[in-house]
Amino acid sequence: MKVVGLTGGIASGKSFVAEILASSGAVVIDADILARRVVEPGEPAYQAVVRRFGDGILRLDGSLDRKALGRIVFSDGAARRELEAMIHPAVAELCGRRLAEERRKGTRVVFYVVPLLFEAGLESMMDEIWVVSVDEETELARLMKRDGSDREDSLRKIAAQMRMEEKVARADVVIDNSGAPEETERAVGEEWKKLLARLP
Repeated sequence: MKVVGLTGGIASGKSFVAEILASSGAVVIDADILARRVVEPGEPAYQAVVRRFGDGILRLDGSLDRKALGRIVFSDGAARRELEAMIHPAVAELCGRRLAEERRKGTRVVFYVVPLLFEAGLESMMDEIWVVSVDEETELARLMKRDGSDREDSLRKIAAQMRMEEKVARADVVIDNSGAPEETERAVGEEWKKLLARLP
């Protein structure tokens, strides 16, 4: 089974590309969804995060307030690394179980969507890496619109990740998502066909 890492910058359109792939019949595992699961109330990672960052990051129902937590970790690199150290192992374990399940089913290719694929040193897990790229101004505009955040806050989030140019340089396949949605759909469709042709 081929495991393809799908990554890119924040608000570059990874989820959009993943949706196109899923609608084409690809199996997609999303690290963000797994990360939400491991910090649900009662999970070991949830307890560790609350112990470290306090009750101020909780909603009234006891669930994590991701925006409140984000405000802390995006302005403090050490705190962000601590949070990642609590969450990443639990996510990796969940992902390992999902991949094993797909192998048992005889699935030929799985896309693993990981925003911090390079930052977390996960390249060795992947048979191939696809990077969704956008120019910086487009990325910034989309992030401000998506999160309702100001320019300064959004720039801080972008700066917390590896530069887009570096991700593109390390990719096997680059999907440029700077243009119209139908252009991205066409590019993804072409790369998906090429990938199927490369499978043994």
